[in-house]
Amino acid sequence: MATIDTTFLHQQDIANELEEYFVSDSIRPLFLNGDALAVLQEFPDDCIDCCLTSPPYWGHRKYAENGIGLEPDYHQYISDLASILREVKRVLKQTGSLWLNLGDSYKNKHLLGIPWRVALELVDSQNWILRNSIIWNKIKGNPDNSRDKLRNVHENVFHFVKSPKYYYDIDSIRSKPKKTKIINGSIVSATGVSGVRYRQQIERSTSLNEIEKKAAYEALDYVLEEVSTRRLADFRMIIRGQQRTTHSDAEQVSGRAKEIRDKGFYFLKYHPKGSKPGDVWDIIPEDTQQRKVHYAPYPEDLCKLPILATCPQDGIVLDPFSGTGTTSLVAFHFQRKSIGIDISESYIALAKERVNSYLL
Repeated sequence: MATIDTTFLHQQDIANELEEYFVSDSIRPLFLNGDALAVLQEFPDDCIDCCLTSPPYWGHRKYAENGIGLEPDYHQYISDLASILREVKRVLKQTGSLWLNLGDSYKNKHLLGIPWRVALELVDSQNWILRNSIIWNKIKGNPDNSRDKLRNVHENVFHFVKSPKYYYDIDSIRSKPKKTKIINGSIVSATGVSGVRYRQQIERSTSLNEIEKKAAYEALDYVLEEVSTRRLADFRMIIRGQQRTTHSDAEQVSGRAKEIRDKGFYFLKYHPKGSKPGDVWDIIPEDTQQRKVHYAPYPEDLCKLPILATCPQDGIVLDPFSGTGTTSLVAFHFQRKSIGIDISESYIALAKERVNSYLL
């Protein structure tokens, strides 16, 4: 009697679900149960816009099912994780991004540096391009009774891309700028810059000649006009002999140093749509959904910037270690499609339950 290959049937089911989801208009998340590497191998090439994930950390805890993070040696953990992320790279579009959140581990009192070991493995062996290394400042960490080291209150978030040209909507993540004011007939920027101090510095300067002073006055008037019409949010003026040049005084490495040499001044201009976020994120790791069954949920706020910046409105977000579905829930909130993979049937059930409760 012939035996039925249930593995093949399961793979067929996954392939069919994926095919249907890719052509569907629904933004309801698709959750797939299985080993991340095996499930990803059923994905076609170049089909995902953004991958945002937080894999189990090495040696931290035992999850509901066996899986990555339980390797006896951290070198094997790095190898196993890299194999999965190689598949992620294959399924990402050329314009796609990978956001990887990893925490570190200790062994025999050694802090192992696992996040950076993984990052360098991806760059050196798989030719990922590392665009940002973000520090997630958790504001308050877990209690730490150790008497010979500091508390650990941060984790790493790495932003990788496949190619130098990738999708990135910077305006979607800018902070809202404050507005300019008119005080006593003068234009005053949101941070109080009116130009009066700069005029005085130009007038009193012994480092600028008369031609340079005239050019500086005219340039200042033009920038103030840009502020008043909100083409600029704010500005700073650097004048030779008055302010320290930013970045470097070496003309061979700094274009601004060359401007100081050639013109006697330059401007730092602030975008009218607001400032870009920095690479330190202050996010409290509170479990606001009270997901007590899952021991390491990550916060929704950690997902918002990556999804808005690197997944287009009609794109698809992937999380190969979806846990209880936080990545997919945030993608759904922002009207993006998403696919979550997890080895645990119970976590998949919880993720579906969370999405259903969101719809009620």
